[in-house]
Amino acid sequence: MKIANLPQKLITYLKEVYLETKKVSWPTRQQTLNYTLIVIALSTAVAIFLGTVDFIFTTLLNKFVF
Repeated sequence: MKIANLPQKLITYLKEVYLETKKVSWPTRQQTLNYTLIVIALSTAVAIFLGTVDFIFTTLLNKFVF
């Protein structure tokens, strides 16, 4: 790869990226909000589940092992 071609290749690449981003079907503001709330709810549910399982196993280990 020649150094002289690097600026032209970079410009070509950035132009292609720009053209491809125009083809993307971007979500609406409402869709983005809904998906964000779903992720927060699922993350909270998984955290509560794992915290509960951890608490149960810790309690059982402390009761029977130590």
